[in-house]
Amino acid sequence: MTEPRRLFVTVPGETLRRAIGAPPPGVDIELWDLARPAPARRIDIVVPPYMGAAARLGALDGVDVGLVQSQSIGYDDIAAALPPGHVFANAASVHETSTAELTLALVLAAQRGIPDFVRAAAEGRWAPARHASLADRRVLLLGYGGVGRAIEARLAPFEVELVRVASRARDDESGRIHGTDELPDLLPTADIVIVGVPLTDATTGLVDDAFLAALPDGALVVNIARGGVADTDAILAEATSGRLRFALDVTEPEPLPAGHPLFALPNVLISPHVGGASTAMMPRMARLVRTQIERMLRGDEPLNVVLRS
Repeated sequence: MTEPRRLFVTVPGETLRRAIGAPPPGVDIELWDLARPAPARRIDIVVPPYMGAAARLGALDGVDVGLVQSQSIGYDDIAAALPPGHVFANAASVHETSTAELTLALVLAAQRGIPDFVRAAAEGRWAPARHASLADRRVLLLGYGGVGRAIEARLAPFEVELVRVASRARDDESGRIHGTDELPDLLPTADIVIVGVPLTDATTGLVDDAFLAALPDGALVVNIARGGVADTDAILAEATSGRLRFALDVTEPEPLPAGHPLFALPNVLISPHVGGASTAMMPRMARLVRTQIERMLRGDEPLNVVLRS
């Protein structure tokens, strides 16, 4: 009697392999970071590296792969890099919590003047000041996918007026979700705008001169999406004038070059694209890989498939 074929899975590093733990019976897990030739002609699940994955996907050319399981939610650079004949899943469920945490941290830090206090403390100065609350502010949440919903849940205790915006208008159990075509009417009333849209042809350069000019004086713009969603020159112009404030986890280009003028502006808070970089990532990534393995063993379709090349 022929033994059933074993499932072969590759992961890019020992940390993820340890987090996955002992695989189910009939499953082999091997390390492969896509920087060398494939360890087998057939691989059931390939997990590429977290950073710089697109640049290495060429290693999959000619390899029979059941599923390419990304460690990132975003996949705007994948379609052009993925060889034909592959199924690609993103890491929905892995980074939403951590990214929402950072978003709230950026909003609260900017609203309550934390960077000013840190700078004063570094100079040995006691510098009390009165800053705007988060409470009672009108917050425009632009992008209502998994990250947007996680941000919404964390904003709930802060007593804000939340306005949700997505690519198309609709209603859900919580009320109205506005469409992006309504932005010209919504932006002039926003105290805070949180940008969390995926990077697509439609959203590239969305936050431009006109977008920013529509905001009232003193508004805060928080970008935790992708740098390409915003026009860096437009941000720099508004920030340099002092009219608007910014908290940016992503920039264009990225990394932001050393000495870039945005770094020096007191009304700009920059974090180096670390929305998903927390201890929450690895256990959740391991859980997702285990789920995909179990689904493949049962013959079920994988979760989170976003591309078929």
